[in-house]
Amino acid sequence: MNKLPAYLKEEKEAKRKGGLYHKTQVNLAYNSNRIEGSRLTEEQTRYIFETRTIGFKDGEAVPVDDIIEASNHFVAFDYLLDTIDMPFSSALIKAFHRILKTGTFDATKKWFNTGEWEKLPNEVGGTATTLPQNVESDMNKLNEWYKASMVTFENIVEYHYRFEKIHPFQDGNGRVGRLIMFRECLKNNIIPFIIDDSQKQFYYRGLREFENARGYLTDICLSAQDTYKKWTEYFYGKMEE
Repeated sequence: MNKLPAYLKEEKEAKRKGGLYHKTQVNLAYNSNRIEGSRLTEEQTRYIFETRTIGFKDGEAVPVDDIIEASNHFVAFDYLLDTIDMPFSSALIKAFHRILKTGTFDATKKWFNTGEWEKLPNEVGGTATTLPQNVESDMNKLNEWYKASMVTFENIVEYHYRFEKIHPFQDGNGRVGRLIMFRECLKNNIIPFIIDDSQKQFYYRGLREFENARGYLTDICLSAQDTYKKWTEYFYGKMEE
């Protein structure tokens, strides 16, 4: 029986502080946003989550969007838990994007297409991504492949690579992709994981080199999984396989 989603939901609904839900919210929002360039520190992220206020002192100015995106990430993780029993779909992926980008400066741009596939072609690190007119088709093929496959840790990681290669949104793809990995592990009785910002360059290398050396990205994710497993054992003891 997969108990971890129930534990996290129970803590969420009880508004419990200091548990695994609390730790996951802070660490996932901090690291995932930090990987994308957020200037918020882990302590600042924790302060926003715990108090729903901003009261930083003696620190450099933080962009408003960094604060909004941290707050949005907390909402997106709650949505992840609330919809854990729903089938995986493009609609769910788009909902993650809409939640993460709502209220940001990007969301004011008509071409940005918040919560929908990208409208304009773009590159990532000088590498071309799927053209806008092909995104829906490529995402449908990717999702069909995933649904037809046995859900394993390795397939979840491969989905992430393929998702990031398509790059279906104008921005926010990394954060959406990492939420998908966490969700699919959690849903399928696989210990989830959080990519640490300190591993950012190794993580990016794993994505770049996946086709030739998929073990590199897999090993980074396995290492992150070991960390989260220790957290679950600390709070609840060993999870049933």
